Parts: sequence; C-alpha cells; structure tokens
Amino acid sequence: MARHTDPDEARAVETLGAAVREARRRLGLSVQALSEKAGVSFGLVSQLERGMGNPSLQSIHRLAAALGVPAGQLLDEPVGELAVVTAAKRHVMPPAADIPLSAQATRELLTPRGESMLQLIRSTLPPGFSNEPHPFRHIGTETVTVESGVLIVAQGDRRVELNAGDTVTYGCSEAHWWANGSDGVTVVVGAVTPFER
Repeated sequence: MARHTDPDEARAVETLGAAVREARRRLGLSVQALSEKAGVSFGLVSQLERGMGNPSLQSIHRLAAALGVPAGQLLDEPVGELAVVTAAKRHVMPPAADIPLSAQATRELLTPRGESMLQLIRSTLPPGFSNEPHPFRHIGTETVTVESGVLIVAQGDRRVELNAGDTVTYGCSEAHWWANGSDGVTVVVGAVTPFER
C-alpha cells in the first residue's frame, strides 16, 4: 500500500531543501563539498535539495553548522516580497544558558526569521549589563543606533561610548562586546548583514 505524504511535512522538506541549496550556492560549495563538510551523505543533500527525503534533526544541525547558519533559519518559511513582523509577533532570541536572566539583554528580532541577508534586532540592556566576558565574533557587518541610554561598544582595542541618537558601524569578524553605560535601561537597534565591510 502506498504511503500518503503529509502535505505540511512535504512543504517543510521543500522549504528546508531550498534553504540548504541557496546557502550552499551563496558559499560557492558543490553538493559533494557540503556533504563532506557536514559529515552527511551526498545522497542526503542531493535528495533534500530536490525536496525529498526525511533528514534527521542531527543531519539538519550538521548541515546548518557547515553552512554557518542557525538550524532554525533553514526550517523557516522563505521571506516573501512584503513581510510584516507585528510587535506581537517579534521573535525573542534565546538567552545564554550560563548567565542569570536578570543580567541578560532582551533581544527581539524585528525582521522575519527566514531572512538571512539582513537582520534587525532591538536589544534592551538592563543596568550593569556587559558581555565583555563573552564577546561576539562572526562574519558580517553590524550597525547599531542607541534609542535611549548609553551604549559602550568595544571592538578589539577600540572602545566608543554612544548616547541616544548615536550610531556605530563595525566589522564583526574581530571580537566585540557591548556594555550598558547608564544607570538605567539602554535600548539599541542594530542591523546585521553577513557581508564584511
């Protein structure tokens, strides 16, 4: 007896396959090169890119790591021509596991979750916030504007202090960190693109 395919399942595999193919091509990788880098079979990648197969969660995570994107991004529906993210539908990015919640920034993604070329993130930094012990380092360019409060941004040996209305742009491949320079809450909006300056 033929197995009936769940339409939602089939659409999810097609979405995943298209995202893998787009990310692979953007990196200039062949199917073979991606399969070797991710440690999965050539057949799995080839089938997946054609919208077929049933990859395990482990395989999806391996592919995401090899492509340098979050696994969730591969599973999101592609962004359409006009994509609206209402205030109520903002995705709150997960907190770090090793830092108390009261000391962490709340990071809201203002762009659609499936958007990979540009992300707009609104961060609310509590008094005393600093991620100096855990600096960020990734490929890309970031622009940050302070809505309210004072933001200290450090990149390598350079350090700047920004007040409300000030903006800074920097390359992300060098270690960088933020700190709240005010006694109250500091709110910033930052745009991140995977392209280096």
